[in-house]
Amino acid sequence: MLLAYPFRVLVPRCAAPEAATSVAVALLLLAGAADLVPTSVVIALAAGAGATLAGLRLSRLATRRGTDPTPRAAGVLLDAAVVAAGLTAVVLPLLDLGQPLAVLVGSLVVAALSLTGLHRLPGRSRVAAGVRLRWLVESTGPALGLALAGWLLLPRGDLPVPVRLIAALTLAGLGMAALNAFAGPWRRSGAAVCRGGVLLTLGGLVLLATLPSAPAGRLVLLAVPPLVWGMLLVAVGAADAADDAEPAEPVAAAWPRSVLPAAMLLLASGLHLGAGRAPDQTSVLLALAAVPPLVLRELLRAADVPTSGRRAAHRRPAGRALRHRRAAPAGWLGTAEPSPERGSGDPSGVRSTWAPDDSRAWSGLNRRPGAGSGTPGDRAALLDALAAIGDVPAPAGALLLVDLHGTDGIGPTAREDVLAEAVHRARAVIAPDDLVTGCTGTGFAVVTAAGPVLAYALGTRLLSALSPPYRLAGAMLRVQTSIGLAEVSGAGPADVLRQAELARRRAVQLGRDRVEWYDAFLEEQLVRRLDLERELPGAVARGELDLVYQPVVDLADGQPVGAEALLRWRSPVLGTVLPAELLPVAEDLDLVGELEWWVLDRACRQLSNWSVGVRELWMAVNVTTRELTTPDFVQRAAAVLAAYGVPPERLVVEVSEPRVAGDLPTVVARLAGLRSLGVRTALDDFRAEHASLAQLRRLPIDLLKVGPELVGARPDGQPPLIDVVVNVGERLGVEIVAEELESSTQVEGARRGGCRYGQGFALARPATAERVEAYFEEFPSASR
Repeated sequence: MLLAYPFRVLVPRCAAPEAATSVAVALLLLAGAADLVPTSVVIALAAGAGATLAGLRLSRLATRRGTDPTPRAAGVLLDAAVVAAGLTAVVLPLLDLGQPLAVLVGSLVVAALSLTGLHRLPGRSRVAAGVRLRWLVESTGPALGLALAGWLLLPRGDLPVPVRLIAALTLAGLGMAALNAFAGPWRRSGAAVCRGGVLLTLGGLVLLATLPSAPAGRLVLLAVPPLVWGMLLVAVGAADAADDAEPAEPVAAAWPRSVLPAAMLLLASGLHLGAGRAPDQTSVLLALAAVPPLVLRELLRAADVPTSGRRAAHRRPAGRALRHRRAAPAGWLGTAEPSPERGSGDPSGVRSTWAPDDSRAWSGLNRRPGAGSGTPGDRAALLDALAAIGDVPAPAGALLLVDLHGTDGIGPTAREDVLAEAVHRARAVIAPDDLVTGCTGTGFAVVTAAGPVLAYALGTRLLSALSPPYRLAGAMLRVQTSIGLAEVSGAGPADVLRQAELARRRAVQLGRDRVEWYDAFLEEQLVRRLDLERELPGAVARGELDLVYQPVVDLADGQPVGAEALLRWRSPVLGTVLPAELLPVAEDLDLVGELEWWVLDRACRQLSNWSVGVRELWMAVNVTTRELTTPDFVQRAAAVLAAYGVPPERLVVEVSEPRVAGDLPTVVARLAGLRSLGVRTALDDFRAEHASLAQLRRLPIDLLKVGPELVGARPDGQPPLIDVVVNVGERLGVEIVAEELESSTQVEGARRGGCRYGQGFALARPATAERVEAYFEEFPSASR
């Protein structure tokens, strides 16, 4: 028990078999490298262990309960694939390691089963053909570098030249595809992990078929790590893809795909030259073959800037109208509005305008210091100024689009006064040769000849100049400012104008009072946003929403005490959308209430289904302060509980602490009303600040949820703030829940700090209702 305890602390329960198998395989490899165990025995034992564990994991997926047969079919096929891979390696001792044909046949069977299983696996990313072609071009150069490294490292005398070349190219293709899976935009998704595991498994089999067994028999041990760990990753990735266990953020990690192939090539070249060997003809040809893909990649990157506007201009939202979205100021580019011939209520009448198309929107002011204040100017003047900058031999300069928020309810005359004052303030901070152009609505443009760094500094000065309140008829009006910045670097004036507008819209989405700079990924993000706004209305009616559940654990004994319901949107068009991306869009579309009541209803229904085996576990749901403060929230919550026969004390309603201050008296009243029903209440995202601690005494809550930043040591060397929070909680009768615990160190810090409960990946990952119920069944005495 004493020896097992550190292992239990450092390794999560769900990953303990994989960790134990990895340790055993590593020890076998060391024994084989030291000639203590025959190479054939090492391969058989390691491959058998990996295939057995992966097969057991996948068999659970193949036999899981549920109405969706897709994960089960994927589990059956992938289970058969890892078993075939294990058998292919295990029978090698019987064939005396000299039958590469048997390994080749086994590899083809594994590849066929794996590809079919991956096709049936949930969570596969949908990538356009153009993007796939771009990935292929960008991967060809590094893949050829890996092929050259393989050619130099594979043994010469034991392999015929054609076999050696085919093996090097095959290993390079599998390796580069695995790097794309593990470092691509969806690298955190279960489907990508599973795909990478399949590629590693196939790479290990190829090494088994090509590496010699004698006289350097130990060299074949290099095939064991990718083979075994590839099979384990297949099982882990398939389970995560079926359960959505780990959020997937579509952001690529570029450096592994560039650095690792280069490092392998340098290592292989160094060993080759260190052995006194000269480059042969094949090495030179492989090196030269890598040059054209690299040139083509750079040409595609250079073509991105001038063609990005045309790509976005041809991508139009279709289908449902973007209902309840905030209207952009009149005259601004890039607005999405109902087509006038169909009216605002027709769901098919949506038009998205990316390129400037309304010169009447630009009338405003065209002013230079020293010129008359009433000199007229319009959009043509702005485009002329941008064209003049772009015509110089080395174009430099930038366009800043400035938008003012908070003037909607003051009337057109007052709005013009605010705009005139804003232009006056802007003229005080810009350079004498900069151009200021106003537009009808709530903003203006600044064209500067300064470089990008100085242009960004100008944007920050504009923010400071425009932030003080504006005086209107004795009253003071506060406004927010969003600035979009685009660099003039050879692009056409219309493209620069469009890019600045996209950057301005991004500044609005990120909370305003900020400067956002256009970059190559900005358009894709904004198009994604438009897709979300188009598809989200009606998602509830179409049955596209889903819940996963993350257990909450008692840190004293490790027993589960409850679970938190987490929303997922399974869009057939956009894939799985997580709350971090979903909720801001729902807020803009005024759909948060609809989503939250669906979550509450579905969570209570699931809680009633769990009542048979686990009677006293609670269910936590998140609500916004906006929905919580509605007059009938308490009555509607009581009706949902009654409809499913759920005891009120088993429901926990969580509200985020940073948002309660806006309407604290009403929040206090609603929380008190919930507690009068017997419903427990929790304060989420608690910050240990003076204001937060002060208002904590007023809030009628039962649970206080804190993040891991309060658990660890502080940079100034002071004790963790969790001590203060726990002391306050004890005085108020509030129990502390440490959330987002992702390491054993954080778990131990929360336990030592006095937290009663814990929640996070280090304890239990979010999973489907069936998986969580199976997790609960491991603790038959769980009862809180």
